[in-house]
Amino acid sequence: MPAVVRSSLRQVDDGEFSDAAYLVMGHLFDIHRDFGRFFDEKIYKQELARRLPGIELEVPIEVSFDSFRTTYYIDIVYSGSAPFELKATEHLSGRHRAQVLNYLLLCELEHAKLVNVRPSAVEHEFVNTTLKTSDRTKFKTHSLGWIELGEKNLREWFSALLSDLGTGLTMSLYVEALTQHLGGRQQVVQPIEIVSAGHVIGWQPFRLVQTDVAFKITTISRDLPGFEAHARRMLAHTRLTAIQWINVDLDEVLFKTLQK
Repeated sequence: MPAVVRSSLRQVDDGEFSDAAYLVMGHLFDIHRDFGRFFDEKIYKQELARRLPGIELEVPIEVSFDSFRTTYYIDIVYSGSAPFELKATEHLSGRHRAQVLNYLLLCELEHAKLVNVRPSAVEHEFVNTTLKTSDRTKFKTHSLGWIELGEKNLREWFSALLSDLGTGLTMSLYVEALTQHLGGRQQVVQPIEIVSAGHVIGWQPFRLVQTDVAFKITTISRDLPGFEAHARRMLAHTRLTAIQWINVDLDEVLFKTLQK
């Protein structure tokens, strides 16, 4: 199994999840009124668990493929069916929503709630999906512009990863999985000099396939030509000879080698 949840989570319908969310949110509103908005998120979670029976905190999701292993933690699960992600930040962002969606897809659940206790009034929103792993492993592959560089056979390995875990997950998961496959962060992430008119103007870390080839994973669905244009400009100001670009969209995966 590529993803293992160390708790007995069960799928519920819209009505049952709404009832659970109403109950949990009622307690979180009360806690926010009692405690104010300036505590760390762990304080609100512990107080919620104290007040409401049936709360589990930090429920692990273990993900594995080949030599790659990582563990995510769902902040709050109520009654074995209702996951909540709790934040204490100025504003909720797309990154927070993607994190919750990542959990739902890995657990094959449909409903979750994202909550922010930092503002004066609690922010909260539903995150929903009907996608299953079977839906996310039916992607098409485009690799006409790909040249296999190095000895690790990136395209074959990464296609196998997606066939196991599926598309639609967070970019960071794919990046770290490939980094581990290539030898680990210490070996793969290296500073590369940035050059302008023959002068070194600084250094920037890149993830390398080999000494002169970097890799870049994206999860964009629009303006791929725009991304490629900027990536080529970046490449022109380094000693790198190529960037192995992999873009993971929900239904299509692009493999393309950008060369000088």
